[in-house]
Amino acid sequence: MIELFVQYELYFKILLSAILGFFIGWDRTSKNKPAGLKTYMYVAVSTTLITIISIESVSMYSDLHPNVRVDPMRLAAQIVTGLGFLGAGVILKDGLKVKGLTSAAMVFFVGAIGIGIGAGLYGPVIFTVIVTTIFSIMGNYFREHEIVPHKKNSDDQ
Repeated sequence: MIELFVQYELYFKILLSAILGFFIGWDRTSKNKPAGLKTYMYVAVSTTLITIISIESVSMYSDLHPNVRVDPMRLAAQIVTGLGFLGAGVILKDGLKVKGLTSAAMVFFVGAIGIGIGAGLYGPVIFTVIVTTIFSIMGNYFREHEIVPHKKNSDDQ
């Protein structure tokens, strides 16, 4: 039972990815986008958990047989395929209008956050969230002040 709480860093990873995923989802929910708070939080946490399982399983199972080699990022590579499938589900086409591209990209992005946190790369992940948030705010400002031409009904929000 005590071993359960010794791995505090694993719990920190899950909590941090939940916070970052929730933060990204909050932005999407505030813009009335189809995927929001819970969707992004779940994607971030699930990808973190899968990455943790993948990495931790190497040390757990590599000692069983001396000739067994385990690739710790093999499961994480499969996450990318699943995120592509999930992201494709939020892309909608209505005539010549396409909606959901940014939502799909954000699902992929939040998955990358989860993989990065699961792998323990806190600094680069947090830096990436800060940088993309700043540029997203700048993009919104440019669009609102018509500094950059844009189409109406664009999903680029």
